Amino acid sequence: MSIRTATVHIDLNALVDNYGIIKSMAPYSKVLAVLKANGYGHGLVRIAKALPQADAFGVARIEEALELRTAGVIKPIVLLEGVFDDADIAILAANNLQTIVHTNEQLNAILSADIDRPLKVWLKIDTGMHRLGIAPSQFNEFYSALSKSDNVHDDLVLMSHFSCADDLNNQTTSQQFAIFEQLTQQLSNPRSIANSAGICGWQQSHCDWIRPGLMLYGVSPLIGKSSQNIGLKPVMTLQSSVIAIQQVKKGETVGYGAAWQCQENTFIGVIAIGYGDGYPRHASNGTPVLLNGRRVPLAGRVSMDMITVDLGADCQDKIGDIATLWGAELPVEEVATYATTIPYELLCNITRRVKYI
Repeated sequence: MSIRTATVHIDLNALVDNYGIIKSMAPYSKVLAVLKANGYGHGLVRIAKALPQADAFGVARIEEALELRTAGVIKPIVLLEGVFDDADIAILAANNLQTIVHTNEQLNAILSADIDRPLKVWLKIDTGMHRLGIAPSQFNEFYSALSKSDNVHDDLVLMSHFSCADDLNNQTTSQQFAIFEQLTQQLSNPRSIANSAGICGWQQSHCDWIRPGLMLYGVSPLIGKSSQNIGLKPVMTLQSSVIAIQQVKKGETVGYGAAWQCQENTFIGVIAIGYGDGYPRHASNGTPVLLNGRRVPLAGRVSMDMITVDLGADCQDKIGDIATLWGAELPVEEVATYATTIPYELLCNITRRVKYI
């Protein structure tokens, strides 16, 4: 007997195709491919090495940047949250890493650092998301200080981040872009504001640099538009196998808390995947799973290592059959809706015991 447990299949051809779609949308912009959170769960180094055509990579932590450098990745790498410790400045300079500046503390650390080469800096402006970024009223002060510093490369990039670009009917995006334009359009510095949703839905925001994340991995960043509508292909397919089939009678219950009750005689399939692998704990009854060319519904609570699905009274399924939890025929966006979460979380939550192919 040989049964496959939880396995992730990474389709690097789909990744490259998605990159091509992105470039076709913004042919005149440079691409900072966002690889944070282990490449959105797809493998940090694996994704970076599959995208040599990207102009730069974006990560959230200095540890991620150093992992790429150790793996031989020489492309520009940008720390999207900046540095958290003054000692990191020397590490940036030594490893040719770039950083965002969004606080007075980061500004002062860079200006006072003793380094032998200037750093490439991205100055982040808060245009309305109110998460990271300097206030518009601080822009002139920060811009002047960075532009005059010998520790800062002349090619200072000006950036911001959209909060509602996934909703094409929300005017917050236009308001944010108007603020960004007012502050930066008269300057010669390269600019960047478009994330995945901005790339797809707000063409005027493409500027000099775009920053695709979610859409690189084949997931739609827009409300009401599927990945197929945009032409994207999912890079990740999550699969596992049926490890048991149980006959259940009308009125009997399945799983912890007796959370699902059988409405008629049926067969229950047990699949070797659970929240210990990253499958969402809060996926509700009825969440679809692909098995032998049809969708079968989740029946009962997700366990650490297993889920149970209703195979129907006439099932022909067998132990060892492969089930797809999400992939090309079952978008991760759909599964996320059943789990009352977002596809970002599902992709990033794959655990280390899952095998990657």
